[in-house]
Amino acid sequence: MSDFTASAGRARLHALVSGRVQGVFFRRAAQEQARGLGLSGWVRNLPDGRVELLAEGERPALEMLLAWLYQGPPGARVDDLESRWLSWSGEFQDFRVR
Repeated sequence: MSDFTASAGRARLHALVSGRVQGVFFRRAAQEQARGLGLSGWVRNLPDGRVELLAEGERPALEMLLAWLYQGPPGARVDDLESRWLSWSGEFQDFRVR
């Protein structure tokens, strides 16, 4: 996991989650978490069985979402999580399941 130089302010988080993360309501639960934290972006299933997430918002809220991603919803099993911090773009209006 790489670190982003800004510790506060707006940022973008890209994450790839692997394990038992499809068929366990991971995307819907991630959407609820992100919306509850005031974040925007999207989450989707990938053909290889992983879940991909791109979220934007305040850095502390993104860090809370990242911490949640390591566990996921009940029934999920997270085996690996790749994440990287990017610059905020402001392109999203809300958080959607794709």
